Amino acid sequence: MSSNSIKIFAGNSHIELARLVAKRIGNELSRVTVLKYSNKETSVNIGESVRDEDVFVIQSGCGEINDNIMELLIMINACKTASARRVTAVIPCFPYARQDKKDKSRAPISAKLIANMITVAGADHVITIDLHASQIQGFFNVPVDNLYCEPAMLSYIKIHIPDWKNSIIVSPDAGGAKRATSIADRLNLDFALIHKERKKANEVSRMVLVGDVNGKIAILVDDMADTCGTLKMAAETLIDNGAIKVYAIVAHGILSGGAIDVINDSYLEKLVVTNTVPHDDKKHICSKLDTIDISSTLAEGKMFT
Repeated sequence: MSSNSIKIFAGNSHIELARLVAKRIGNELSRVTVLKYSNKETSVNIGESVRDEDVFVIQSGCGEINDNIMELLIMINACKTASARRVTAVIPCFPYARQDKKDKSRAPISAKLIANMITVAGADHVITIDLHASQIQGFFNVPVDNLYCEPAMLSYIKIHIPDWKNSIIVSPDAGGAKRATSIADRLNLDFALIHKERKKANEVSRMVLVGDVNGKIAILVDDMADTCGTLKMAAETLIDNGAIKVYAIVAHGILSGGAIDVINDSYLEKLVVTNTVPHDDKKHICSKLDTIDISSTLAEGKMFT
C-alpha cells in the first residue's frame, strides 16, 4: 500500500542542489539511474516504486543543456507511466528562457516548445525560480510556480555588503527595472537604470546611466549572468560616474564562455549568484564569485508543504 509520501529524484545537471533540498525537508534522494548509451541516447531507470506517490524531479537548465532536458523529460515520463499520483518538474533555471518571443521573422519561440515538451512528457506541475520572462508561465497548460530569490538577495545585501545604507540599486537594462525597483523599495534605497544598446545578441555597444551614483556603493541587480560582458561594461560606467564600489547580485549564474576572465578583469567587487546553476569549480579560479543558497526557497515553497 502506498504511503502517499514525497519522492525526490535528481537529474545529473545539479545533484548537489537536489541533495540540499532533500536534506532541508528531511528526505533522501530516491534511487534513479541515468545512463547514456554509446550512441548518445539517454536511458533512465527509476529504482523504486512511485505508485500513487507525489514525485518531484529536480533538473536545472544548465551544463549540457539539451542532454539535461532529455533527462528531465524521460524521468517525468518514466514516473508518470509508473503510476505516480502527481509529477512536479522542479527546474531552478528554466532552459531557453531568453527565447520567449518572436522578435524577428521566422524566429522560433523555443521557451514555448520546452513548455509543450514538459507538459506532454507528463508533468502535472512546474516549479522554477526567477523566470527571465514571467509570461513563460502562460506557455504551460499546468500550474507553474515562479518562486523568487529576492528575499535571499535582500538578506545578503544587509549582511555582507558593508555600509549598504549608502548604496544605490542599479538595473543594467530596462527589462530588469521592475526587479531592481522592488529591491530598492524594500531596502528604502535610491534606484538607477542603465540603458544599453546592442549590436547583436550578447554584445553591447553603448551604455547610458540614468540616475546619480556619485559617492555611493552601486549594487547591480539582474536575473542572469551569462558571458558577463554587460556586467563588466555596467561596472565601468558606474565607476566612471563616481560610484565608490560596484557589486552585482544575479539570480542565475550561467557564466558561459570566458565569463570568469571577464569578471576577474572587471571593476566588480563581488559577483553574487544563487546556486540554481552549479559553479563550485569556477569559485576556485574567481575570488570575486560568491553564492547564495536557495535550497531553502525550494524546500519551504508550497510544493513541499
